[in-house]
Amino acid sequence: MKEILDFFKRLADNNNKPWFDEHKEEYKTVKARLEAFAMEFMHGVEQFDSRVCGLQVKDITYRIYRDLRFSKDKRPYKDWHGVYVCPKGKKSGMAGYYIHFEPANDLYFICSGLYNPTKEVLRSVREGFMLEGDDFKRALEDCPDFTLPWDEALKKTPQGYSDEDKYSKFYRLKSYTLMKSVTERDVLRKDFLQTALEDLRRTQPFNELLNKCFDYAQEMA
Repeated sequence: MKEILDFFKRLADNNNKPWFDEHKEEYKTVKARLEAFAMEFMHGVEQFDSRVCGLQVKDITYRIYRDLRFSKDKRPYKDWHGVYVCPKGKKSGMAGYYIHFEPANDLYFICSGLYNPTKEVLRSVREGFMLEGDDFKRALEDCPDFTLPWDEALKKTPQGYSDEDKYSKFYRLKSYTLMKSVTERDVLRKDFLQTALEDLRRTQPFNELLNKCFDYAQEMA
């Protein structure tokens, strides 16, 4: 893992095509190791989430090339790496499990849940908290070391929902993700992946509730 992180640190300092072309063979080695890590991660998730099965590397990883079409930032390459394992692959819009490495900014975390859902799915999750709030609460209580994105939440309860509901504060969330920060030292440990999977296993009941809400939103579409 150290060689992978070192490559992305150097890429962040040399984010241009000539440097990348010069180090293309090194990147191929890094890419192969990242893909092996991603598949090992996916197989680990399969052990505790039956919805996840039969995914390929392309379904759970991201291209290193940035989309520059609508961006003022013209750096051509991503200097971070993420693996997202969820039912039907990363483009499905379903809740899943994520690992993020961004060594240039010393940013590492594991994450679980539903990021930036469509308005239909968001409405379904809010209704889920309205009707099955106790189940959501129990699922969250199993993950006290994870945090929800309250800093990005709405300031007020959205229109159409009541402040008087038992779990009304959860209506204000725009994403339902559980995040746990880790350090570079954690990532470099030989048991990092095993530890990450053990932590993410505890989030499976939360993801299952979210994906039931996703299923309902699809049925009602």
